[in-house]
Amino acid sequence: MGQSIRRFAAVCAAGFLLLGGCGGAKETGSSQGSGGKSGKEKTYKIGVTQIVEHPSLDAARKGFQQALKDKGLSVEYDVQIAQGDQSNNQTIANNFVSDGVDLIFANSTPSAQAALNATKDIPIVFTSVTDPVGAQLVQSMEKPGGNVTGTTDTHPEAIPKTVQFIDKYIKGNRVGMVYNAGEQNSVAQIEQVKKAMQGTDLQIVPASVSTSAEVKQATESLVGKVDCLYIITDNTVVSALESVIQVANEHDIPLFVGELDSVKRGGFAAYGFDYYDIGYEAGEMAAQILQDGKKPADLPVQYPQKLKLVINKKAAQEMGIKLNPEWDSIAEYIE
Repeated sequence: MGQSIRRFAAVCAAGFLLLGGCGGAKETGSSQGSGGKSGKEKTYKIGVTQIVEHPSLDAARKGFQQALKDKGLSVEYDVQIAQGDQSNNQTIANNFVSDGVDLIFANSTPSAQAALNATKDIPIVFTSVTDPVGAQLVQSMEKPGGNVTGTTDTHPEAIPKTVQFIDKYIKGNRVGMVYNAGEQNSVAQIEQVKKAMQGTDLQIVPASVSTSAEVKQATESLVGKVDCLYIITDNTVVSALESVIQVANEHDIPLFVGELDSVKRGGFAAYGFDYYDIGYEAGEMAAQILQDGKKPADLPVQYPQKLKLVINKKAAQEMGIKLNPEWDSIAEYIE
């Protein structure tokens, strides 16, 4: 009997040792950021929600993660892609709240809206959002209020400069625009384009889509009706940009795009910036919240810091566009 008791006690002791090695807050063995108190660094859990996969949003996500790495934070990421489905989008946000993440990184306007709909307590840092105020994410750019802040993918001069370029250098005045009317960021950009066109004879010829599967047919519907195409930073259309490029190449239609990754993919030209950079800036803001105790309400929304005109020479050739020597002094070329 005594021997059985001793065996039982030994098993219990082993069990307690195993339990002692599990559970509790996730930590690393690093002393960085511990202030010398615990000798351990907290591992933060960040939920990453992204409406679709395409190079610009992916670059923003990489920039965000690199910024936190450079700040020395230990982070566990839960990356979820909604594949363009709004129902999935909301489910992802709700799950992050149930999981009790330390912060939500929302990569796109729909992702940020879903996150805010899910929580008013967990800090939310967004990027790739075109109109944070119009999307009702923040009260103002300077004073966001609430639990949300981040970086916008709208440079104040990007759309006006693109419209000016089209007006000056492209023959004809009909500008075809394929976009998802269900994306608030796209509706806001269409309004900006209309405003920038005031005082010119340019006019928008719209084609609306609701899914990426409709993009090619919508673009083809504009053939013969437009003199150029202008694809803004619409997530639905950009995720199927190759369909637009194919139509533009086949019919020699100049294709202007809203960001530089789309130029690399085969768009003719864009006034843009690197999405990696705005993702990185958002990551720095997240570090201030997690590491320094700052509140999103007190961190102003940031605009992209750099803007440049990039022209794709190969795309120009594919679309029958003759390069103008005047562009040499204002543009950066890629092959």
